[in-house]
Amino acid sequence: MPKKPQLIITHPGGAHKDDFLACCVLAAVSGAEIRRRVPTSEEVQNPLIATVDIGGSSEASLLNFDHHHFSRDHAPTCALSLVLKAYGLYDLARKHCDWLETAEWFDSRGPHKTAAWLGVERDVVARLNSPIDITLLRRFAKLQELTPGETLYEVMRWIGDDLLTFLKSVSESLTQLEKVVERFQVERDGRSWGAVLLPRTGTAGDEPSSSLGRWIREKGLEHEIAFLAYPDRRGTGYGLARYQDHVDVDFSQVSEEKDVHFAHVSGFVCKTSATEIPRLKELMAQALVPGSRPGE
Repeated sequence: MPKKPQLIITHPGGAHKDDFLACCVLAAVSGAEIRRRVPTSEEVQNPLIATVDIGGSSEASLLNFDHHHFSRDHAPTCALSLVLKAYGLYDLARKHCDWLETAEWFDSRGPHKTAAWLGVERDVVARLNSPIDITLLRRFAKLQELTPGETLYEVMRWIGDDLLTFLKSVSESLTQLEKVVERFQVERDGRSWGAVLLPRTGTAGDEPSSSLGRWIREKGLEHEIAFLAYPDRRGTGYGLARYQDHVDVDFSQVSEEKDVHFAHVSGFVCKTSATEIPRLKELMAQALVPGSRPGE
């Protein structure tokens, strides 16, 4: 684990999402001043000065986070990738921050190759920008120094702190979920679909369905699970949902069941007073679209 920087240096001129976010994380970790200029060779070698997206070095022990010297065929990597790796958070972030890989591609390969990798037209990438992105990056690019207490610095510290808090909570949540999540199969007509259930144990957090989704990803079960079951935060029963909008599942088909008090018309979720797994399995089986087959 590298030391906390006493100073953060990143390149002057135009700012990009990766160097901005890398500075956000370092600001949250250290509260150090940010300067936008070219570092000296002595600063690059100083283990108490972080150099971000500039300096020609990627040595975590020296707080150097520049990726521009990597070869053209190097895996897509950006300054934020290097910062997260230095603090042991990269693998977790890649699994649970869907935007990170796209940010890596965009910064290291450019918009055209990123659009091709995403399977969309180039102009679609531009349509995903918002005034939030534009304003924060433009304001960041205009400054030469940012110090704690200044508005933009504190916004950056919020962003970095929220990311770090999210990753810490994910790690803790996954550890707890591993102890309590139950897996079972839902069967109908001789076929079987995977399901996971989060018991009412106090480990659900604010978004139990999202927590289950992260657990599924962590376990590499994305292609095996069709159903989620988790504590209903507004009642004593359970919410049932189709995982990743699974095409075989339509919970509107169980809307008339006596123990189902809500079923969304689009079929992606229902709420039931049932609490026993056998009954939850029955409702899941009834929600299967007629003629559906696992894996199709």
